Amino acid sequence: MKPNYLIPAAVISLILLCSLSASDSVTAGEFVVEPATFNNAGFEWKISGDDNRNATVSVRFREVGETSWRGGQPLLRIGDEKVWRAREYLEFWTPRMFAGSVFGLESGKTYECSFEMSDPDGVRGSATQTVKVTTRTYPKTYSGGRVLHVYPPNYEGPREEPSFTGLLEAYYGPGLGDWDVVRTRPVNPGDTILVHAGMYKADRRDYVNPHQIPFHGSYVFTQDGTLEKPITIKAAGDGEVIFDGDNVYKLFDVMAADHHIFEGLTLRNTEIAIYAGLKDVLGCSNLTVKNCRLEEVGIGIHTEWAGSKDFYITDNVMIGRDDHYRLNGWNGMTTYGPSPVNSYYGVKVYGSGHVISYNKVSFFHDGICISTYGLPEKDLELKCVSIDIHNNDVFLSVDDFIETDGGNHNIRVYQNRGFNAAHHGLSAQPMFGGPVYFIRNLVYNVPWGGAIKTGGANPAGVLAYHNTFIAENSNTSGLSNAHYRNNLFIGTNHPNKPVLRQINHTSYSSTDYNGYRVNDNGLPKFMWGAPKGKKRDFESVEYEEFRSLEEFRGKTGQEKNGVLLDTDIFENMILPDPATPHVGYASDSVDFRLRRDSAAIDAGLAMPNINDGYSGSAPDLGALELGSKAVAYGPRRE
Repeated sequence: MKPNYLIPAAVISLILLCSLSASDSVTAGEFVVEPATFNNAGFEWKISGDDNRNATVSVRFREVGETSWRGGQPLLRIGDEKVWRAREYLEFWTPRMFAGSVFGLESGKTYECSFEMSDPDGVRGSATQTVKVTTRTYPKTYSGGRVLHVYPPNYEGPREEPSFTGLLEAYYGPGLGDWDVVRTRPVNPGDTILVHAGMYKADRRDYVNPHQIPFHGSYVFTQDGTLEKPITIKAAGDGEVIFDGDNVYKLFDVMAADHHIFEGLTLRNTEIAIYAGLKDVLGCSNLTVKNCRLEEVGIGIHTEWAGSKDFYITDNVMIGRDDHYRLNGWNGMTTYGPSPVNSYYGVKVYGSGHVISYNKVSFFHDGICISTYGLPEKDLELKCVSIDIHNNDVFLSVDDFIETDGGNHNIRVYQNRGFNAAHHGLSAQPMFGGPVYFIRNLVYNVPWGGAIKTGGANPAGVLAYHNTFIAENSNTSGLSNAHYRNNLFIGTNHPNKPVLRQINHTSYSSTDYNGYRVNDNGLPKFMWGAPKGKKRDFESVEYEEFRSLEEFRGKTGQEKNGVLLDTDIFENMILPDPATPHVGYASDSVDFRLRRDSAAIDAGLAMPNINDGYSGSAPDLGALELGSKAVAYGPRRE
């Protein structure tokens, strides 16, 4: 007969405590430094444990050589959030990790970034990480290469040598008809092709057309430059250079051409102006497109190849084919019925390290997008991370201004302006863990949608700080791990919406220090849903309705520091009229600057590396701090 051992209660308690501690303590895993952009850097720190989700990671950074540290934003705790869209059979569970960005760095400098993990239940493994990261330098034309001069076929004046007729003769060497693929004298890394003023419009049906365009009608570029010696194709500066596609499907195909700079060109009359990558097939890296004009196009710049890296799309004007005079949506519920997709988007990218800045994008279905690519790639090198979209000016979109749908981590959308989108201003569905940062953006007039679209694919990891939305933040399906601070949500008296309507699948989503103008439409002022008694619920969360900010605050614990306000906080604000949703408003029709002593002044939360240098006793709400330097939207004038 086996002996009967009695275990004292104190020992049992100790065993249970150790078991709890083992699952609640955090174990630090792999640390990942994402590709840095010119001004920002992203990081990921994988973990296990931390079942009670109370671990944190603090951040500080300094330029190498400096002695004092600057504070950064804590990394976002991610994990166990479900991202799904049933229609596409898409389901993804976010892994346990921390992720986040350091902002406001200078180009071409090296920084020391320090991270410290802490947990009341204990940290296993290394609790600190200190890494060095060097930001990118701006791509520029190589000064030591050949300079090749291109003239249109009908040019009869003096030429600079070496000279070529048509772009492809300079790029590949001469070849007409069947001989256009011989390519005996291709361009070299570091070469600059100066394209002189004129119209470059090929007849692809002409067997020996002097542009050397083959029957499919595209300029196909296949040579590679290098980081130090890019291949530059730019306007010579003696007048406008126009490449007219004659309605060809794609005009410039750069899928197989790394390290190219296109500058000062006009591309027009084509379905796709610059085709840079196809999912699962091929794409290029280090593509620069600047100071160009893309007009009468269906798509401006496109890549959906996960291996694409380090695009720089800046200071361009992109003009689509959609209605220039009225706003209309795509879903058939709008004033004139569904809008046809005459132009799809100005820019769409996937991959990592891209910067899309200071562009003017008008009259497209969507303005600037990350590809709604599907599940994240397993290969770290192919994940969609570290992308900056900033200081763009988007005008009159059939759907949304900026879509981050499909991003994985550290997607940064800041200081953009959007006027007149039929459906939503900004979009994050799906976001596979995040964070996606929406910081200091201006959104005006989104009559059939809302400020930030989070419905449809239930994103995870949305951070919205210091935005000014002249729109409701009203969604009909849920999101996870979302946090809103220091925003202005200005209700437009929409007849069917409260100023805030949000379903949260996680109890740890939060909103605070925001300012609201509530709608006077007989509806509840706020609608909010979150799991009760558990951290996550992806099945049965429902809205609760609140008739006042005080009721919302008292029953949910949200917006403890939120405020009510009205349009008199602005220098000049006229609300868009919901009775005439088809009307497009001019970008200079309102003034988003705050009035001194208004309810939005000094009402925000101090957030290191987000609102450093604020004036007054606390940061102001919204995108524009009182007395701050004017923000440039769209192309800069040199």
